[in-house]
Amino acid sequence: QVQLVESGGGLVQAGGSLRLSCAVSGSGFRISAMGWYRQAPGKQRELVARIRSEGWTNYGNSVKGRFTISRDNAENTVYLQMNSVKPEDTAVYYCNAEIAYDASIYWGQGTQVTVSS
Repeated sequence: QVQLVESGGGLVQAGGSLRLSCAVSGSGFRISAMGWYRQAPGKQRELVARIRSEGWTNYGNSVKGRFTISRDNAENTVYLQMNSVKPEDTAVYYCNAEIAYDASIYWGQGTQVTVSS
């Protein structure tokens, strides 16, 4: 069974930094891509960043140049380094993983990030 557990959320001041982690547990599968999404109150869930196993990345326009996604394939863990955070980055951040053999998507439970001005 595939399970994702996020960590690293919390309260940070505007201009500061935060690092999120997401570990995938389970066996018998290969992960083709992992990503971070976020959802603010009253808004739709949006892409923050995504990374494929070969290292290809893409970012949401609002975080380009400030956030960096990275991945440890051996540990099935993905990270999101958030720098120069802004109050509008406040949201619940969700990690997801795409399984290679059937493209199924699994989600974590989410971690709250709050940026104070």
